[in-house]
Amino acid sequence: MLKKIVLTLLGLALGLSACGAPKSGNGALTNISLPMGYIPNIQFAPFYVAVEKGYFKDAGIELAFDYKFETDGVALVGADNIPFAVVSGEQVPLARAQGLPVVYVAAWYQKYPVAVVSKTSQNIKTPADLKGKKIGLPGRFGANYIGLDALLYSAGLTEQDVTLDSIGFNQVEALAADREQAVSVYSANEPVQLKAQGYVINELQVADYVKLASNGIITNEKTISENPNLVRGFVKAFLRGLADAIANPDEAYTISTKYVDTLAGADQKVQKEILARSIDEWKTDRLGMSDPQAWQNMNDTLLKMGSITKPLDASKMFTNDFLP
Repeated sequence: MLKKIVLTLLGLALGLSACGAPKSGNGALTNISLPMGYIPNIQFAPFYVAVEKGYFKDAGIELAFDYKFETDGVALVGADNIPFAVVSGEQVPLARAQGLPVVYVAAWYQKYPVAVVSKTSQNIKTPADLKGKKIGLPGRFGANYIGLDALLYSAGLTEQDVTLDSIGFNQVEALAADREQAVSVYSANEPVQLKAQGYVINELQVADYVKLASNGIITNEKTISENPNLVRGFVKAFLRGLADAIANPDEAYTISTKYVDTLAGADQKVQKEILARSIDEWKTDRLGMSDPQAWQNMNDTLLKMGSITKPLDASKMFTNDFLP
């Protein structure tokens, strides 16, 4: 099975390499600064690979990374100040509910990458076991918050059944010191760090209980209408990097060390495990594909939370039209 997956990915990578979008007639590159939503990190390996191997330049794009907040990237794309940003899935309906015409054009994660983690001593083995618990999370925003609420709803619980504690991005330290009974985390990151420090933990993966639209690339309706070739070229370049990172993690890790300064002094075993777990969340038969049901589920979850006040047309939130 693994051999079949690898061969499929290699075939996709080869196919993508033959169909990059053409450069402009005078050979000039389009300069794009891409908001990443987080600090430089091994989890961005597909983007680093795509830049390092010249895939974006093949598509006529000179790409630079901007590690600003996710919400800033959404606002800039929605206002047509920049053409693309990397965001989590919930940001699209939240933006469209505010009149920002953003559209999700390529899925990166196929599994919603959030988990609720606890020490085994808390005996939290199912979402129902979260009732009455104190749960730490960065704040009432972003994927950690949406994923946690979706997990609660899957067990018939609401925020009123737990105590939410906004602690910033300090989930590892807070759980280790027993300041929290559980924490909402990115499933490929903090659990690996906790295990490396010797803690025995339970993990509740949101993706095991509900399928939600996850992290990917957005643009806006104007860019789609006026410059579809730019969108097509950007998506192809990214997917070439994604396919390569999945097929050759060691190469992707080596390339990432050029873009993530902290990797040089980090525990290589831990960082490679983070990459491996991330790859498991990226894999699918067709890279970049959005599942319409995942978008409807996201719409429904945000309605239950009160984050949006009326149902939105989920079909307008995403498109698969720019996939190779």
